[in-house]
Amino acid sequence: MNQLLTALRGAGEATRLRIVALLSKGELTVGELVQILGQSQPRVSRHLKLMGESGLLDRFQEGTQVFYRLATKDVGGALNKAIVNLMSDADFAGDIQSLDTIRKERVERAQAYFQQNAKDWDRLRSLHVSEEQVEQALLEQHGDAVVPRLLDIGTGTGRMLEVFSPFADEALGIDVSLAMLGMARAQLDGADMGNCQVRLGDMYALNLQDNSQNLILFHQVLHFAEDPARAIAEASRVLAPGGKILIADFAPHDQEFLRDEHAHRRLGFSDDEITSWGQSVGLNLEKLTHLDGGELRVTIWNFGKKGFNQ
Repeated sequence: MNQLLTALRGAGEATRLRIVALLSKGELTVGELVQILGQSQPRVSRHLKLMGESGLLDRFQEGTQVFYRLATKDVGGALNKAIVNLMSDADFAGDIQSLDTIRKERVERAQAYFQQNAKDWDRLRSLHVSEEQVEQALLEQHGDAVVPRLLDIGTGTGRMLEVFSPFADEALGIDVSLAMLGMARAQLDGADMGNCQVRLGDMYALNLQDNSQNLILFHQVLHFAEDPARAIAEASRVLAPGGKILIADFAPHDQEFLRDEHAHRRLGFSDDEITSWGQSVGLNLEKLTHLDGGELRVTIWNFGKKGFNQ
């Protein structure tokens, strides 16, 4: 009863309901909320502090940025779900429009970055950790089985397709960047990999059937994602029972220049953060690996999905 009353008091104010509506669309920084709400940072921070103390929000700091997301557990999570179900986007049309503008600006910035760096993308990836080491670790975790269908999310130059093509009857790479897809197609053509193809695609809304993919890769992709948990959930939807998701990404770090100069949304992920996102959508963590070999540590999460009879 006390927890419920505390949570209700935390949500019971117009600005706080606006914050719940906005965060139901994905995590946001304090500065982004200030921009959308049109209020001073101290005032917005006060609301966020009270909501956090009420169990409605989860807060985490990453370098100089502070992110907030809606709590999903306990009384606060249950109340958030009920509030969101009772609200309509039409009630917060102005806020949602401002949020869409911010997201569009982010996408345009990322697209501009990819356009500018498409030719050098593999080289940039290798500045921080040995790609050969990462690729070998991913191959070892997959094993030597040939799967019917492989999906590479955020395929970039198509390097993962090239590495894994011998282990798939059909391999598909998706990416949001037309420039990257052009590079990937050129690389695939040059390597004569007829079992591989690439297409424009959205990691949050894969145009693929449920339970249709046997192996899914996220190779240095999630740190660019607006909502990495949602991307993992969508990958889980299309993963076939008995299939596997391999995620390679940076462990937490403080290299702010990657955010400022290279469009990284997140400065790495903790072991538990991605593990909890996978487990929340029915995936089982089968192995966790840390690779050191440069300025940044790379972590590989190996998730499995139980078969129908398991």
